Amino acid sequence: MQSFSYADITNNPSLLARPVLAAANLDATVSQILSDIRQRGDTAVKEYTLRFDKIALDQLEVSATELAEASASLDPALKKAIQTAKHNIETFHARQQSTPEVIETMPGVFCWRKNVGIDKVGLYIPGGTAPLFSTVLMLGVPAKLAGCKEIVLCSPPGADGKIHPAILFAAQTVGVTRIFKAGGVQAIGAMAYGTESIPRVYKIFGPGNQYVTAAKQMVSRENVAIDMPAGPSEVLVCADETADPAFVAADLLAQAEHGTDSQVVLLSFSADLLQAVFAEVARQVALLPRAEITRKALENSVAVAVNSRTEALEIINDYAPEHLILAMADADAFAEQVQNAGSVFIGNYTPESVGDYASGTNHTLPTNGYARAYSGVSLDSFVKKITFQRLTLEGLKNIGPTVETMAIAEELVAHQRAVSIRLEKVKSEK
Repeated sequence: MQSFSYADITNNPSLLARPVLAAANLDATVSQILSDIRQRGDTAVKEYTLRFDKIALDQLEVSATELAEASASLDPALKKAIQTAKHNIETFHARQQSTPEVIETMPGVFCWRKNVGIDKVGLYIPGGTAPLFSTVLMLGVPAKLAGCKEIVLCSPPGADGKIHPAILFAAQTVGVTRIFKAGGVQAIGAMAYGTESIPRVYKIFGPGNQYVTAAKQMVSRENVAIDMPAGPSEVLVCADETADPAFVAADLLAQAEHGTDSQVVLLSFSADLLQAVFAEVARQVALLPRAEITRKALENSVAVAVNSRTEALEIINDYAPEHLILAMADADAFAEQVQNAGSVFIGNYTPESVGDYASGTNHTLPTNGYARAYSGVSLDSFVKKITFQRLTLEGLKNIGPTVETMAIAEELVAHQRAVSIRLEKVKSEK
């Protein structure tokens, strides 16, 4: 990890720039694949699966037999862990449900808002170097709670031509309706446009690499919604002298092992702690199966020495981390001042891993500074909020003159007449 001072960061903010993979032709490549999927459907999806995943598929949809085999092959301890995580995620997200409240804004004028589940949603679950079955829970649980009628899941096949059994078990556990072997840009295109096998959806969820992120952003311009422009994962740890260096190092490495384009940032008030954390990182990384990936991610990563809580807070709110860990004595009070972060982990005994898997909060979060304006996925992400209004005759009489006056001032006479014709009709019937 590179090490800087607060003054260095203030004078050169680019030192905290997120890593960008070399992809000069990214947009052109993604656009071409999407166009091909739109035109040739399943055939194109299969060809790109062969090209990128080295797997020749006869059928894209996962069969009932494959689902049964996946469930039977999975370690019972992992099944129980998935079910426990599902319970916690469901408990947290279920409390986000709301009952419509009818508001009488003036006598006879009634307004309310109702949550309606999005009919068809698509869940993208990365495969690659790690089977993210936890993301199935994070997306599938709120989708089911929201009342989404069709929940489509796409994930790339492994070397055996199958989707990882934990992904399939989690999908069955949360109530996914259809599952397809498709990854990358081709999966996003298939769910956006529809193919012979894969149905078109109205909103696409899920993380991915820069190609997947670019594909989601492109299709969002074509009558399909997306959750957010989520990219490579990141964490910022803010630690004072009370933090345990081994804990801090473990948290940094947990995020770095996601991929070579991940970024971890450490802010510390103590030079001694920084050195202790560096030593722990060097010791712990050697023990990791994904040590090579983790080390490359650490090359993108930064440690910053800060002098005060004010300096730390300024960096945090400017950087807007996806995950923020506060390993501090006054973590609760400090957390209250955080304005920009995807999810906050408070205290020395709250590792970011618990949010990734099983505490109950959602781990699909805004990255790349989007936490300044975006929220993470929640129950709200899977619903439309439709407003309703109903007027009695008394209500129309009460509000009518206000609407007529405003419509005339805007020179929209038809708007004014939509009210006045009704009021005149009522008068003539007396």
